[in-house]
Formats: sequence, structure tokens, C-alpha cells
Amino acid sequence: MTLRAAVQMDPMDGINIAGDSSFALMLSAQERGYEVYHYDVRGLTWEAGRLTTKAHRVLYVKREAGNHYRFGEAVTIDLGRDIDVVLMRQDPPFDLGYLTGTWLLERLAGETLVVNDPVSVRNAPEKVFVLDFPEFMPPTMVTRDLDAVKDFQARYGAVVIKPLHGNGGKAVFRIDADGANLGALVEMFGQVWPEPFMVQQFLPSVAQGDKRIVLVDGEVAGAINRKPGEGEFRSNLAVGGYAEAAELTPREQEICDVLGPQLRERGLIFVGIDVIGGEWLTEINVTSPTGIVAIDRFNNSDTAGMIWDAIARRLA
Repeated sequence: MTLRAAVQMDPMDGINIAGDSSFALMLSAQERGYEVYHYDVRGLTWEAGRLTTKAHRVLYVKREAGNHYRFGEAVTIDLGRDIDVVLMRQDPPFDLGYLTGTWLLERLAGETLVVNDPVSVRNAPEKVFVLDFPEFMPPTMVTRDLDAVKDFQARYGAVVIKPLHGNGGKAVFRIDADGANLGALVEMFGQVWPEPFMVQQFLPSVAQGDKRIVLVDGEVAGAINRKPGEGEFRSNLAVGGYAEAAELTPREQEICDVLGPQLRERGLIFVGIDVIGGEWLTEINVTSPTGIVAIDRFNNSDTAGMIWDAIARRLA
């Protein structure tokens, strides 16, 4: 099957070609002979029932620093008539701009497949969707109330505080059991972000790793164990963590077995979940999940190919 794909993502100049999952998907599409376009979400235009954008045909992509892509001239494409599948791959912040993109892409329903489904992405932000599965989560609170946080911290000791719609391990703070700086940190969060923030019991087992498990159309594609760098408790690769090969524990497999059917039903084809200590589910990443390059490097697998196969099945 020959596909026409449009990738809605950040500018190509700034991506990390060694580890970027969107770039890996484009390389895989190129190998399959697919017609690929790149566009910026800010270029979306709706008029008279049609959704269009200025886009560049991707002439080639390759893992060569400084020469990793080449575009054709900008053209206007109709995302409903000219394209088979849109990959919604721009990074958060999950703000009104991001939400507006999902509202516009939702209007392609019945014409063009959007991966991941924009309605489900909008209704399942990483740190909110996970609240549907409390049986797998560590003690967790979502609040803006300082007294509530103090009570939570008194009960559970060391805690982690993080923005509800953050990404990549940014602005994730650990407060030790003595509660030092808790009030100042809650005050700062309240001034910087309009929405509530998340508080979770700190899990010492994070030192053993924070496992990223990728599911493709509800099925486990592979996993990596991300470990914190020296002097850090955050294991995100974007903040200095490093990856190692990983297998699933029985508890992690149980989590995937419960999540898989719901992800499939919601049209969430490419999802990355985060599990700490082999048992605690902390996030369900649906906006722009990553990790497939590292997984394939350790497992000699082809996760990008699995994603394209899942897309082809959906289109068929």
C-alpha cells in the first residue's frame, strides 16, 4: 500500500536525529516509498468545510548531521482530500494552541486518519488519563491547595511535584520528608501555571529506573529502562538520563493488558507509558511519545514499521 502522509511536527532543524521518534517514523515511511509532507500546526487553515495547510514535500531524510532532510517547495495541501494519514507529532506544551490543533484536526474524521486520534489526545492528557487507573498508581494528588499538599506530604513523606501538562521531565521537583521549601514551591507553581499540579509520593525505586513501554495499537512493542544521571532523580533522557535494555515484569504486563484495549478503542495507536520500580504507573503519553529509537537499538526491532503497519490496517 502506498500512503500519503502529512507529519505535523516541530521544525526539522532542531530535532535530535539520533533519537527523535518522529524522524524515525519519517525514515521508515521513506523506506516504504510513502509520500511524506511536513507542516507546522500554526499553518492550519479552515474555510468552507475544508482544512488546508502550507506544507513541504519531504524529498529525503537521512541520519546525517547537517544534511538530515531536504524539502521541496511549499505547497498548499487539503488534509482531507490529498492525504491518507496525519501524524500529530508536535511536542507540548498542552495549551490552547495545542487544543485548537486537535479541534481542527477532528474535522478530518471520515476523510483522513489522524494518529493519534485528536479527540482522544485532547481528552487523555498524560497526567490526567492515568487517573483512570488508580489501582496501578502510587499515592497521587492533583490540586492547587497548599494545605492539601502539606497534609499529603505529612502522610507520605518525600514527594514529587510536577506540572500537570509538562513534558520531558521539565519542572519536576522532589521535596524531602522534612518538607523544606514546600510552601515556596507550591506558591511558585501557582504563579506560573493556571491549572492544578500533580503531587505524588516519591518512589525510591526510581533509582532502579523509570521504564518506558511503547504500545502500538494496544500491543506491547518494546521497552527501555531509563535511569537517572549522576546527581539526578529524574530519568528522562531529555534531562540526562540514560537507557538500558528491559523486559516487562508480570505487573507491567498486567498494566499493559488492562490499558491495551482502551488505547485501541480510543484510536491511540502510538502510546508510551511510564512505570517506576516495575509496578507503579505514572504517565500515559499520547501527545508525542518517544523512545522507539532506543527500543529498536536494544531489541533489533522495527517499532516505526509496526506503527505504519497498524496505520495501514486502520486505513484498510
